[in-house]
Amino acid sequence: MTALGVSLLRGAVTSPFKRAGGPGATLPTGRAVLPAAPTAPAPLAAYRTLCGFTDPETLPLTYPHVLGFPLAMRLMTERSFPLPVLGLVHTWIEITANRPPRPEDRLELTVYATELTPHRRGTEVTMVTEARCAGETVWESRSGYLSRHAAAGGTAARSRGATVRAGTPAVAAQTAPPDAPAAGAGLPAVAEWRLPGDLGRRYGAVSGDRNPIHLHPLTARLFGFPRHLAHGMWTVARCLAEAETGAGPGTGTGTRPGTGAGTGTETGAKDRARIRSVRAEFKAPVLLPATVTYAAAGDAFLLRGGDRVHLTGTVVRER
Repeated sequence: MTALGVSLLRGAVTSPFKRAGGPGATLPTGRAVLPAAPTAPAPLAAYRTLCGFTDPETLPLTYPHVLGFPLAMRLMTERSFPLPVLGLVHTWIEITANRPPRPEDRLELTVYATELTPHRRGTEVTMVTEARCAGETVWESRSGYLSRHAAAGGTAARSRGATVRAGTPAVAAQTAPPDAPAAGAGLPAVAEWRLPGDLGRRYGAVSGDRNPIHLHPLTARLFGFPRHLAHGMWTVARCLAEAETGAGPGTGTGTRPGTGAGTGTETGAKDRARIRSVRAEFKAPVLLPATVTYAAAGDAFLLRGGDRVHLTGTVVRER
């Protein structure tokens, strides 16, 4: 069993004994570290193909997050972690490449929990992943994971207060603002992708994230979903690949097997400045199989299915 598989099993065992939102909750101060090593070429090639990345000289912007995800799961399934990992919802991610990591770089990965924040729907934790090469931080990401629960007294949690840092006890919170409307809902369509039913299993194979909600309709129903879901990180990666190259693989009409790429207009990576950072927010899950539309203008993008927005984001390009 892989290290990620062990963490998922441990999370299934420990989650029922954890109660999110309890008073005095603290984050563990430990860090998980993966020693410096070059990127394995075969898994990287499979990831590029499935997500639509075409630049062979740099790592896809999302790939260090994939490499560090087993470390994050190891931390989030430890006894000292205050939230149950089962049911955690990935709500947002920010990624910044201080310089583009290359496949030959010997990256040292460090993952740690940094903030525990009251949220109107529960409690949100921020996980940080850093990639260093020869002591230089070349890449970093911050991700928000929401544990949904009721506030004290049985009412829905409706607070967002002072941030709880690692090792610091929780404090009283303030009233949270209501949800903002989906940003960029009026962006023009650029491409349409038909996502096959086995996309979750294929992404799980290349990323190691074999969460049952992504694999089969039956396993997803065990967690309350009518069908299995596309990985949120695949949707981010696919949108970034499109933003980098114009249309990615499968340019023109039709679907390239395994990528979900569909109609689009070729622009070419050489005509666009490299993406330095991205901020994306996950709005609604993508039930598989599905047909989704990638829309973009300027630095903003989104992924929608019909009138439902699944993902919104913005990018910053090198100047």
